[in-house]
Amino acid sequence: MALVLLAGNLLAANNEILRVATTTSTDNSGLLTVIQPAFEKALHIKAQFIVVGTGKALELGRRGDVDLVFVHAKEAEDEFVKAGYGLARHEVMYNNFIIVGPADDPAGIKGLHDAEQAFVRISAAEQAFVSRGDDSGTDKKERAIWKQAGIKPRRAWYRQVGQGMGKTLQIADEMGAYTLVDNGTWLAYRKNMALGLLVSGGESMKNSYGLIAVNPARFPDVNSEAAQGVIDWFTTAESKQLITDYRVDGEQLFYPVDN
Repeated sequence: MALVLLAGNLLAANNEILRVATTTSTDNSGLLTVIQPAFEKALHIKAQFIVVGTGKALELGRRGDVDLVFVHAKEAEDEFVKAGYGLARHEVMYNNFIIVGPADDPAGIKGLHDAEQAFVRISAAEQAFVSRGDDSGTDKKERAIWKQAGIKPRRAWYRQVGQGMGKTLQIADEMGAYTLVDNGTWLAYRKNMALGLLVSGGESMKNSYGLIAVNPARFPDVNSEAAQGVIDWFTTAESKQLITDYRVDGEQLFYPVDN
């Protein structure tokens, strides 16, 4: 009887734990420190976040090592769901990608609203560019822009660092280089940076974040109840207000999606 009770208690404890793989920008921006305690309290669960790039987060989902993924690369997310690893993609918020770089802007991109044109100028001027190079959502976006611009970056001026967004920004700042970054992470880090915001705007620079519950039909041990609870929580007025109100130096970092 004691063993049965112990097993039941362990199962209950496990059901209260939610494993979430999320992109570095939700962590580097500070957003997780606001939303995590709120949904933990509302849902009576404990979340364990694994902070990695989107590619690695989705890989954890494909292995059934997490219950929920919170990432920002829609095409890769749709493929994840189509392959049967996730139940459905739920877009919950967005911000924007921007290009930052040295104040003297040797590539002459300041004020542009076209990322492809900016990348063309950086390439033509052979100015230093730091890439995350980690298969993250930002890395995927950057590679798509280079491809659309018809450019294969050259090693002489192009450096892949395999780091999260915060560390990549710091490296670019130390080098006086250009880089692509999400606006949320930039606002959280910019006060310590010599780099400046140079290119922003345009629909192509929108950066959407999605939640996907890992498919319990493929991985029976996932905590699908808690995962769905978090997805549902993101549709509440409480979550939308927290996202809206989260600011750095008075500037909003993320925008909730109406659903």
